[in-house]
Amino acid sequence: MTLIKSISGIRGTIGGKVEDNLTPIDAVKFAAAYGTWIKQQRNKKNYKVVVGRDARISGEMIQNLVMNTLVGLGIHVVDLGLSTTPTVEVAVPMEHADGGIILTASHNPKQWNALKLLNAKGEFLNGTEGQKILEIAESDSMNFSEVDVLGKITKNEAYIDLHIDEVLDLPLVNKKAIEDANFKVVVDGVNSTGGIAIPLLLERLGVHAVKLYCEPTGHFPHNPEPLKEHLGDLAQAVVNEHADFGIVVDPDVDRLAFMDETGEMFGEEYTLVACADYVLSKNPGNTVSNMSSTRALRDVTEKYGGVYEASAVGEVNVVELMKKNNVVIGGEGNGGIIYPELHYGRDALVGVALFLSLLAEKKMKVSELRATYPNYFMSKKKIQLTPELDVDGILSTMESNYSHEKLTTIDGVKIDFADSWVHLRKSNTEPIIRIYTEAPTQESADNLADRFITEIKTIANI
Repeated sequence: MTLIKSISGIRGTIGGKVEDNLTPIDAVKFAAAYGTWIKQQRNKKNYKVVVGRDARISGEMIQNLVMNTLVGLGIHVVDLGLSTTPTVEVAVPMEHADGGIILTASHNPKQWNALKLLNAKGEFLNGTEGQKILEIAESDSMNFSEVDVLGKITKNEAYIDLHIDEVLDLPLVNKKAIEDANFKVVVDGVNSTGGIAIPLLLERLGVHAVKLYCEPTGHFPHNPEPLKEHLGDLAQAVVNEHADFGIVVDPDVDRLAFMDETGEMFGEEYTLVACADYVLSKNPGNTVSNMSSTRALRDVTEKYGGVYEASAVGEVNVVELMKKNNVVIGGEGNGGIIYPELHYGRDALVGVALFLSLLAEKKMKVSELRATYPNYFMSKKKIQLTPELDVDGILSTMESNYSHEKLTTIDGVKIDFADSWVHLRKSNTEPIIRIYTEAPTQESADNLADRFITEIKTIANI
């Protein structure tokens, strides 16, 4: 396994050889490169970086390596301990810090970990900044501090509560309506930090939370990507508990999906659609999601008179276009809600609060709410990268083969047909080619994805 270095961070599997996997030496090297970059941004006496992690098994080891590397550079560290990605993002500006690092491999299995890097605004680094850190890491030009000016580590475990305070202070979070609705919700925290944060948020909102896999042990009880095929236990619990709905998050709590009262998925793509519906009904405006997200957000946005635009995949790309278009809400179709009034980062906590507000005001079941939105069906498949796969060549051939259709090539190749679309791209976070399709029925979406998998294999002669 080769280390994956992208705008989404530095990630790899634990163990193995240096430069092939995320070993302790690699963690130290990239933390040192990031700390060096931080010090290059401004010439000042004291520097501060916020560090937090999800509950995966390697997290404590990697966090200690990262924090003490920063200390060796003379940088002070605020240690959030077990935390969430959006909590660290919120903490950076609250601490007036120079940056932040989140130790998480998001939805990847337990053997993975990663360093996600933030700037002084608590936002992910852009491509230019990320490339500079990679260059520093390869140059071995880091200059560590002398003994009298080493950094210090300060522990602060209050930030999940502070993050929840910030969410509850948002004007559109209808706390009274939520409390009056007397909701009962099952929470699948995949044995990571969502099992801490989401029940705490629900308790503050007067929601009865039934906890499922909410012990932050890092032993994921199922594949941590919040997709239907991984969530049989949640479906059963929702039905058995006679709950109003179910909530599932990924290990670092930036992705959010719902399950209706019958144990059926609300649809990960429709998390953003529902939250946008609520926000736009109160504050009409523009929206942004990435190119692999459902057309339903476009439809809801236009219903309220706004303009929808799609960005390249990757949170930093979504945020950049959101700022450019003065967007009121945006995110990614994988269940990532970005609500700028709080911060420019995917945040499952704010997504839960907005969804509960919508449901409480609508006074309808989750299944009934889902039926009010346009019905699109998506298929998400992938092809493992191998040495014989020339991804750039494959995408170039696809572009030529479909030049008569509406094409977008800012991120791989997206082909828009009259009633469907397909998006082909190399993943930022895994050694795979992703194939996303959307169509009027699930069967047609699956068939479209299978057709393009066959075409890719034909082009690559495999």
